[in-house]
Amino acid sequence: MIAIIDYGVGNLFSLQASLNFIGAEAKVTGDREEIEKARKIILPGVGAFGDAREKLRETGMDRLVVSEAEKGKPLLGICLGMQLLFEESLEFGRCEGLGLIKGQVASIQEDLPADSGLKVPHMGWNKLRFTKEAPIFKNTKEGSSVYFVHSFYGKNCDEALIATAEYGITVTAAVRNKNVYGTQFHPEKSGPVGLDILRAFNEI
Repeated sequence: MIAIIDYGVGNLFSLQASLNFIGAEAKVTGDREEIEKARKIILPGVGAFGDAREKLRETGMDRLVVSEAEKGKPLLGICLGMQLLFEESLEFGRCEGLGLIKGQVASIQEDLPADSGLKVPHMGWNKLRFTKEAPIFKNTKEGSSVYFVHSFYGKNCDEALIATAEYGITVTAAVRNKNVYGTQFHPEKSGPVGLDILRAFNEI
């Protein structure tokens, strides 16, 4: 079973529906025992980093996620869930992350060229460029498009970087540290390409 962690942030049931569609057993849960028994974990999330980080802390999910990841259990963070895996975020001041991915989360707006004319949040479809081979992309061709919705992005994370996209700047699209994965884009909103990525994660 894949445990989709419910800590009060994000639309979890579209993700569950996508996993069920590819034949994966998935459950939305905030129950510690179920998460410990699960063979894989997904950490979703939308909204502000600080708020989500506090909810993880309040529920004890922060310690549980780190503990399970350190045991070698495959973990996938999606969108804000990916950002939470980083060491820190600079969104509305400095905020400590889970520290599973080296790097920080910073503002796209602040890093965009002044004359880019691009709007933030970055919202829409962008092509993936792979920087390293990774199991979650075994079914995915470079140049495939996936769906992003975000105003902040991971940076200074070259050690973990496995895919990028372009939006006036080079945006971190996906990261990996051993059994820990993160996608800035939403696989569950990325059509057949996203389903293939979820399928590959399920097969790890």
